[in-house]
Amino acid sequence: MDPIRNPYAPGAGQRPPELAGRDEQLERFRVVLERIQRGRPERSMILTGLRGVGKTVLLNALRSTAVRARWGTGKYEARPEQGMRRPMAAALHVAVRELSHPQGGEVDHVLGVIKAFAQKDQPGAKLRDRWNPGIDVPAITGRADSGDIEIDLVELFTDVGGLAADVGKGVAVFIDEMQDLGPEDVSALCAACHELSQSALPVIVVGAGLPHLPAVLSASKSYSERLFRYNRIDRLSREEAARALQAPAEDEDAEWADGALEAMYAATGGYPYFIQAYGKEVWDLAPSSPITEEDVRVAAPEAEEELAVGFFGSRYERATPGEREYLRAMAEVASSQLAEGVDVDEVGSVATADLATHLGRKPQSLSPARDALLKKGLIYSGERGRIAFTVPHFGRYLLGQS
Repeated sequence: MDPIRNPYAPGAGQRPPELAGRDEQLERFRVVLERIQRGRPERSMILTGLRGVGKTVLLNALRSTAVRARWGTGKYEARPEQGMRRPMAAALHVAVRELSHPQGGEVDHVLGVIKAFAQKDQPGAKLRDRWNPGIDVPAITGRADSGDIEIDLVELFTDVGGLAADVGKGVAVFIDEMQDLGPEDVSALCAACHELSQSALPVIVVGAGLPHLPAVLSASKSYSERLFRYNRIDRLSREEAARALQAPAEDEDAEWADGALEAMYAATGGYPYFIQAYGKEVWDLAPSSPITEEDVRVAAPEAEEELAVGFFGSRYERATPGEREYLRAMAEVASSQLAEGVDVDEVGSVATADLATHLGRKPQSLSPARDALLKKGLIYSGERGRIAFTVPHFGRYLLGQS
């Protein structure tokens, strides 16, 4: 098959040629935008799921939907070491510019508030040393600059929402890796969304994160479960996975045999990133169309090697020797439990007590490795006393390492 015409696109956050299995979320979001624009009450949205299920891709698709609706939009990726003020200010700066508000004075006022909000991130800094967010208006004193992130974010969203309401549009802020927000920022975001829901201002937050993100939000504000509409993004069904493979191939005058589609689903588990990674390798190695089950078998080692280096290996390399021991123990416990008939899910959820027993260690001695892996985003705790991999098939990869 011609590699130049290869339609498959494995990449971090890269939109696949066919966004299969996400029609429901896209339609639901379109309805949310329309309702908010008409002054109807609606909740902000949260997307949760494992690595490789396409959360970032879907987040970008939702943003495109908002852009087509002529909303102002901004996006940023949360990082554990970074506060909210600078990236939120940059995202809202973009959103305000997209609104195309006809009254320059009103726009300048809100931009001045955004600038004041951003610069409050540097208390005590001299004027010449202050970070400049690239907004060519003076900062507005006395608005969103109290230093209390919760108060300031509420005031900021209120002013931005008022500007959007003036032109009959809305503003949507998209936050990826939302579980990495600091506790104060999570609390502030929940408070701001609560205020927006009460004032019916046309501003919405759309967050994406790992499966434990709802627990992070509820730990901050008890009412968070009523603030957001939660959407779990999971692997594709067999039909959806087949569509993700067949539709791009048909555009290139090629097709997949039924046996090849079954073999692909068995190899990828229906995870969108794996579908693209295997699809690319199979296409390049297949001699001709239709692509057969044998083509999948021949290409599988190439795809697995690519994933081992770029998807699994890059994460494994971030772990220290002690943390790697912890990860391998997770994989071994999950594997042994599966062999014994215990119901172990795809991400190898295991009890921390079982890990301690397996390693012959006291549970307290394993806490540093566990906490470090949680911060690195390699594992998560969906419920008390249990942990799981954030990456599907990671346990299988670890068991294959010498």
